[in-house]
Amino acid sequence: MSGVEHGREPCPHRIYDDIGGAFAMGAVGGGAVNLVKGVYNSPKGYVLAGGLEAIRREAPKIGGSFAIWGGLFSAFDCTLVAIRRKEDPWNPIMSGALTGGVLQLRYGLASAGRSAAFGGFLLAVIEGISIMISRVSAPPPPQPMAIEMPQSAAEPRPTAVRADGYVSEYDAGAGAVPAEVTQKSGGSGGA
Repeated sequence: MSGVEHGREPCPHRIYDDIGGAFAMGAVGGGAVNLVKGVYNSPKGYVLAGGLEAIRREAPKIGGSFAIWGGLFSAFDCTLVAIRRKEDPWNPIMSGALTGGVLQLRYGLASAGRSAAFGGFLLAVIEGISIMISRVSAPPPPQPMAIEMPQSAAEPRPTAVRADGYVSEYDAGAGAVPAEVTQKSGGSGGA
């Protein structure tokens, strides 16, 4: 089950946690972007005031939009975990598609379908990258150790059978050649 975050809150509390995290991310990110926009668009002498005014005006709106997206996503994710009774990478992919579709329903079914497809695709890419990173950064599996067993006297040794029916044991490690091999090669036939 790659891509599963085991360190997260349980499902009902996860929704509140994700709403707060998404709001903070949207407010900080939106604040930074709007600070630059406000500074750029302000007249000389009012640069800092214009940047701070842009943050005050726009950052809460962007944070709220992020919070709605994060809350819906988490609610769908928890619902899918409860229905499917497993937490795997398919839950966030389907949650992203459902969130994108629900947020675009007010613009019609065609727009909702396109947004759902894009949301599902985006979350599939994110989950794929997450799985790939976890596999690349995971430690390699332990190598099996080769255990050399000493040859005991109770183990049977290989035997060679000559053409005349003589059976003899030979030590393969000492370079001895079985009788049938020497017989075929034109040798004397001894082991």
